[in-house]
Amino acid sequence: MSMSTNSKSDSKQLESLIQTAVKKLGAKKENDICRYIPSSTGGYIHHFTMRKMKTEDPEQLTDMILKYIINVDKPSPVTPKQRAARGSRKRRDQILFSKQDIERMLNMARLAGDKEMIRKLTPKKDLRSIKRELIASIRHGKVEQDLWTSYVEAISLNNNLAASANSLAPQYS
Repeated sequence: MSMSTNSKSDSKQLESLIQTAVKKLGAKKENDICRYIPSSTGGYIHHFTMRKMKTEDPEQLTDMILKYIINVDKPSPVTPKQRAARGSRKRRDQILFSKQDIERMLNMARLAGDKEMIRKLTPKKDLRSIKRELIASIRHGKVEQDLWTSYVEAISLNNNLAASANSLAPQYS
């Protein structure tokens, strides 16, 4: 029973210490004191980390608040950790086309008879749908060269995937 009473008084002392730190910094809320407590990974501690420390390691949190805020004449904010800018992973040199743009380019390639461009701009279909379309075109007495080419590419891709999967599988003798 003294253990739970002791932990309750410790948590009350910690809350009182946090409120004292908030007042000393002139902060509006508890999370604002995080910017004054450095993290071991650089920058200041995250407010989730502080919340976790309140329950899991209150002694260390108390020591950190005392060391960096309470026992310092003028507490200074910790410089934030450098992070990548938002959108920095986006490629700047890559041109984005809408579906309508691609359809227009595909029609232009068809009018020009550019088979390579048609193949690049035509959406990839799975082997089953290509087979279905190829069989339907044969029944109608007409075989489209583009459809046959995409069938051959799909079969070769399928065979390459199967071969690489077999080479990765453990060999038992």
